[in-house]
Amino acid sequence: MTTTKMTPDDYIAREEKFGAHNYHPLPVVLDKGEGIFVWDVEGKKYYDFLSAYSAVNQGHCHPRIINALTEQAQKLTLTSRAFYNSTLGEFEEYITNYFGYDKVLPMNTGAEADETALKLCRKWGYEKKGIPENEAKIIVCDGNFHGRTITIISMSTDPDAYKGFGPYTPGFVKIPYNDLDALAKELEDPNVAGFLVEPIQGEAGVYVPDEGYIKKAYEMCKEKNVLFIADEVQTGIARTGKLLACDHEDVRPDVLILGKAISGGVFPVSAVLADDDIMLVIKPGEHGSTYGGNPLAAKVAIAALDVIKDEKLADNAEKLGRIFRDEMKAVNSDMIEEVRGKGLLNAVVIKPKDGKTAWDVCVAMKDNGLIAKPTHDHIIRFAPPLVITEEQLRDAIKIIQETLAQF
Repeated sequence: MTTTKMTPDDYIAREEKFGAHNYHPLPVVLDKGEGIFVWDVEGKKYYDFLSAYSAVNQGHCHPRIINALTEQAQKLTLTSRAFYNSTLGEFEEYITNYFGYDKVLPMNTGAEADETALKLCRKWGYEKKGIPENEAKIIVCDGNFHGRTITIISMSTDPDAYKGFGPYTPGFVKIPYNDLDALAKELEDPNVAGFLVEPIQGEAGVYVPDEGYIKKAYEMCKEKNVLFIADEVQTGIARTGKLLACDHEDVRPDVLILGKAISGGVFPVSAVLADDDIMLVIKPGEHGSTYGGNPLAAKVAIAALDVIKDEKLADNAEKLGRIFRDEMKAVNSDMIEEVRGKGLLNAVVIKPKDGKTAWDVCVAMKDNGLIAKPTHDHIIRFAPPLVITEEQLRDAIKIIQETLAQF
């Protein structure tokens, strides 16, 4: 009996045939990962410069996180929240101390955490601020990306995200990002309960606002008794050179939304943190999730957050991010229009040349041993795992430079 070995095209064809066509992946079939590297099914090695959209900040399959997962997996995986379990309280105490809040509400995905924050904000608006029932408004920014649920796409300004999925959830006011005057105008409305913002817009193309924007926005919200809600699902957990991107401006959000790297890419874990005055407006039966706060998630998240601190990954991101931007700005290529970012969350804006776009650059980089993905056709986001060394980073930069030289 002969078994035919599958080629990369076979794997791709199988996904195309049996899976929904809701993604357009780069043509590489990954099979293994360790640290900053991944290997495809043919054994070719690549630098990973996407980190699963910043979920794998601690590197692929970090041994400490995997050990926490396997140990707990053999003991108890899920109880639901119908009962207490022996790991949830440990996680709750750990994460509230870690980030400095009274309470945490654990969920699984970033979108669920965002939905949780929206519900918290509205409930707080009615119960604490005294907004008339069903009239609460939440201010959001153009270019935002907070997830894929119907309610979240209702505040999106990206037609790919919202077109064809209406009717939309009301209650959102959209303003330009990085525009304090627009924020001030909308904050005059007494029915505004919250302002939801990404400290750096990731999916939009790593847009870094003006220095002082986050701090001033926070202060303006405080003046009007409006909750400042930070979506740090992608920017949090050391990615931008501080534990949280808001830390760059010493801002402590009223509601903090975390996900992705909170588990080091090992298991879906997300969390919403707030103080008692906000968190306790939600009573038993009013919100939850079967998997939210499960024993596996609790142990994995503790290990993942331990790694961030013990290995000083925020410091590494800060130092190497500067090197990356300096080196990329020095590249002599007429395809590079702009380089921007913070820490190890960076973007290079690509100007098409001879019909070649950011997609073509990414395909060529893949052939040369580095994988990244374009966002919005003309921007390449570069976000390696934070465990990368300076030597590895410089090697990767060389691949990027040589690839651009091919064009």
